[in-house]
Amino acid sequence: MIREEQPQDKDAVHKVHVCAFGGEVEADLVDKLRQNCGDLLSIVAMDQSKVVGHILFSPAVIESRERTIQGMSLAPVSVLPEYQLQGIGSELIRTGTAMLKDRQCPFIIVLGHPGYYPRFGFEPASRHAIHSEWRISDETFMILVLNKSEMQGISGVAKYRPEFSETA
Repeated sequence: MIREEQPQDKDAVHKVHVCAFGGEVEADLVDKLRQNCGDLLSIVAMDQSKVVGHILFSPAVIESRERTIQGMSLAPVSVLPEYQLQGIGSELIRTGTAMLKDRQCPFIIVLGHPGYYPRFGFEPASRHAIHSEWRISDETFMILVLNKSEMQGISGVAKYRPEFSETA
């Protein structure tokens, strides 16, 4: 079952990220974002009453010459190791993407594996003349445009919340 995170899921979500990534960086990032930002979309995958996966979407902006537009960033997504390779991460991404589209979110950015995220419609952001605030390769910085009319003519620098830079 996939559902939005509830307050009692906090510790289990932290554990999922520690187990999946082998360290505290991503788990601490989620905790900081949860503490500092009210406009998150946090979704968990459940196996009965156990949290086995988590995905977080947080606000991101693209600063263009004409205007600044707000969308979301996808990070992190993780699944407990013993539940990986079962499609749980994919279902979290699809569910979150659909929810954000329903909420009129114009775009989602992700820094991720170029062999994985395109299956969900992500493409190199550079194809839209959008670049990351960080020095990273074009192929790993991707965007999923959810509202083409809202994104018409938008180009520029995409910026994540400051918590991402604090963990780098």
